[in-house]
Amino acid sequence: MRRNLGFAGGVNMGIRMCTTPYVLLLNNDTECDPDMVKEMVATMESSDDIFSVSSRMIQYHDRTLLDDTGDLYTVLGWGIQRGVGQKVTGYQKEEDVFSACGGAALYRKYMLDRIGYFDEMHFAYLEDIDLGYRAKIHGYRNVYCPKAKVYHVGSGTSGSKYNSFKVKLSARNSVYLNYKNMPLAQLIVNAPFLAAGYLVKYSFFKKIGFGADYVNGIKEGITSCHKCKKVFFRGAHLKNYIRIEAELWKNTGIYVMEFLKRRVFS
Repeated sequence: MRRNLGFAGGVNMGIRMCTTPYVLLLNNDTECDPDMVKEMVATMESSDDIFSVSSRMIQYHDRTLLDDTGDLYTVLGWGIQRGVGQKVTGYQKEEDVFSACGGAALYRKYMLDRIGYFDEMHFAYLEDIDLGYRAKIHGYRNVYCPKAKVYHVGSGTSGSKYNSFKVKLSARNSVYLNYKNMPLAQLIVNAPFLAAGYLVKYSFFKKIGFGADYVNGIKEGITSCHKCKKVFFRGAHLKNYIRIEAELWKNTGIYVMEFLKRRVFS
């Protein structure tokens, strides 16, 4: 019987069939610059510790604005599209990011084989940040390539920026992401900030009519997260966890600054 495997399951089927050293993911609502793949491969081959390369995603309908320059994750439990809504003239520097956006990203195949593919419990949303998080725990890097340009419509499959399906799954998957990747001690330390992040998100979604969907997603995440394959804590990775924690705080600051740029200074 046919069934919908979601983004994660569908992509994993393709990855399993790949025999190439790199795997390219590309959403169905994108238009690529002719040199995109060449530039991503050049960045990937610049260092053996790079797991993924994130493209420079530009808004399809307004090409003066960016859509994504690599994803960030914050101590509030929020996944962030770095650079979204900012002028296309910015973010010209190649640099490490928390995760590649799976809408247009290149992955190193043998590292995928080592750390695991996309988590199919996610179905869709935040699965790329979860994968990038796992890579960072293992000491690998996720790098943004500004020369790899992609024009992205956005929500081309789900149909809108906010809808019941997307809000519920994103809320549920945020619980999975934290449970899977944070050791108990880190979860305890970050619990007040994660709780604050969930409360702010709930207030936002309640205001636009999706409060119940958000709460249902959180409830489902809490009751089913034990089914997730939690990343086993290894002492050898302790320094990576410390770096990640520092990055969560740094990314929170970056989010605040970008929010102010969009809402106050634009």
